[in-house]
Amino acid sequence: MQFPRASALLFLALPAGAEELTFAATQQFLTSNCAKCHSGKTAAGGFVLNRLTTADTLQTAPVKWTRAALRVRNGEMPPKGAGALTVDEREQFAQWVDRSVRGAVCSAGVKPSASHIRRLNRDEYSATIRDLLDIHLDLAKMLPSDGSGGEGFDNAAETLFLSPLHSEKYLEVAKFATDFASKEYKSRSKVIIARPGPGLTSDQAAHKILEAFLPKAFRRPVAAADVAPYVTLFRAASQQGQPFEQAVWFAIRGALVSPMFLFRVEPPNPDSKARLLDQFSLASRLSYFLWGSMPDELLSDVAAAGKLNDTEFLQQLIRRMLRNDRSLGFAQRFIEQWLRTRELATDKAPDAKLYPAYAADEDLRSDVRNQPVLFFREVFIRNLPLTNFIDSKGTIGTRKLAQHFNEKLPLNNNASSQPQWVELPADSRRGGLLGMPAVLAVASYPYRTSPVLRGAWVLDSILGTPPPPPPPNVPPLEETSSGSTPRSMKERLTQHRANAVCASCHTRIDPWGFALENYDPIGKWRDDEGGKPIDNTSELLDGTQIHGPAALKAALMERKDLFLRNLTNKMLGYALGRGLTLQDSCAVDAILAKVKENNYSAQSLIEGIVMSVPFQQQAGRASAPPMKKEAGKP
Repeated sequence: MQFPRASALLFLALPAGAEELTFAATQQFLTSNCAKCHSGKTAAGGFVLNRLTTADTLQTAPVKWTRAALRVRNGEMPPKGAGALTVDEREQFAQWVDRSVRGAVCSAGVKPSASHIRRLNRDEYSATIRDLLDIHLDLAKMLPSDGSGGEGFDNAAETLFLSPLHSEKYLEVAKFATDFASKEYKSRSKVIIARPGPGLTSDQAAHKILEAFLPKAFRRPVAAADVAPYVTLFRAASQQGQPFEQAVWFAIRGALVSPMFLFRVEPPNPDSKARLLDQFSLASRLSYFLWGSMPDELLSDVAAAGKLNDTEFLQQLIRRMLRNDRSLGFAQRFIEQWLRTRELATDKAPDAKLYPAYAADEDLRSDVRNQPVLFFREVFIRNLPLTNFIDSKGTIGTRKLAQHFNEKLPLNNNASSQPQWVELPADSRRGGLLGMPAVLAVASYPYRTSPVLRGAWVLDSILGTPPPPPPPNVPPLEETSSGSTPRSMKERLTQHRANAVCASCHTRIDPWGFALENYDPIGKWRDDEGGKPIDNTSELLDGTQIHGPAALKAALMERKDLFLRNLTNKMLGYALGRGLTLQDSCAVDAILAKVKENNYSAQSLIEGIVMSVPFQQQAGRASAPPMKKEAGKP
């Protein structure tokens, strides 16, 4: 069960003078608002209030508490007709539950979870083959796409099962990759390190090759028993008349469809107590986190030397890995899934008829999509404060982007078509993620802007407090009909919110999106819409007045700890390759404390995750199963 993002709801300030809830007060709250439906043998949904009447249930039944908080916060309880709660009352209850449950769950300290077996997703598979065989092919396109899970990423163990289709495709791709590598000089020289010769039989040469290849492919040391089956494959191919090298590649193809290659498998912990991961498993966790691929030779040597638990050495290693070109893959996979900009290649692409120049310029579209990816990577390489994601004095620029922004950027003229870090003019509107066309486009409709979509995007992707799904039968936003007086987006939404069903959610969502109305669906700045000046003013639920993007960024900076918790949740889930549990919230707290101590520096987040208990350790075999998080909560 997911731990609630109610702590994230601190941006919805409680009423002035509101008192902190007590356990007794929450019991009165539940009795007054929920007892009618959730008492006795016929309790709705099997949720019985009398199971939550003592304080120890915060630790023994946290799932029930967090579910109750989620339903109340989303307005699902109490049901319509059973009495209305104000937004403040809902948030006060949800905040109390979050603080109390986390305090109870974390009272025993941070705990690891059991190791998960997970298949390499298609990007990881392609990158691993690339590095293992030294071939540069995009094999990912030959494999089925992977669904997202966990914290919203496609490397989550929960979704990486092996289907019959996957098995068939892996056989196909392994043959294609080995056939290609067998014809490439660099690949052959890297793999075929021995040949039959005076004093060396074919079997001995093949054994020598496989003995060197398999530890790289399986990402751990191998025993004679691990090598033997592949020597047998070599012999079988040789007996069928295949030449030496061809028979070796046949054996290697077998290794590339082995579970030891296709899956990341960590030796189970036989003890009842938690323990540190073995060095080679830790090396794989680190390389698949920051590179999305297998450990390189240096990382494998460091693991063999047992140095991965040396904090100072590990810090230096992390910095080296971030500077390596392979970290670009990490930046792309993480940012495009976190911000959802991957969707710009599919159904979120701006309408080609309405924006023909944008649709026709492939270089511009590429620059737009790559800007947040490269910006993310630069923030971490330069070790800038993480608050740069909210607002920054620099960004990634190109000649095409400068033209799109209609701003003069201090580009290196000798490489103006190449993405580069640039300092923004003092009056620029492009600092941080919210000034980037990719973000503004993915949070719009293909044919027009939407304060609702943009507001929901800010609440979800930035603050980690996604609004509840819309209720059924919501009336659509009225469009301006032909011949009628043009009305601004704000005027149409104001009328839409006159419907009480719509108002409850839109008063929370829309104010965040109105501040971005000066940006059109492809992120260009505009001062009017339909002949009327853009109205970019709004008021947040806590009374904060917003006037345009600068004020919006200022409001987000005031809530930076909320943003950082969301980012930490996302990155920890990505690093672990699974959904977070209630116990993981304790690790998130510890990581955030270190980040704050280091002035929000980007590398301190990576270091905090890599050195955290969930990343470094595995639970004992007698541990209770982790309490998973609720969908839609961090």
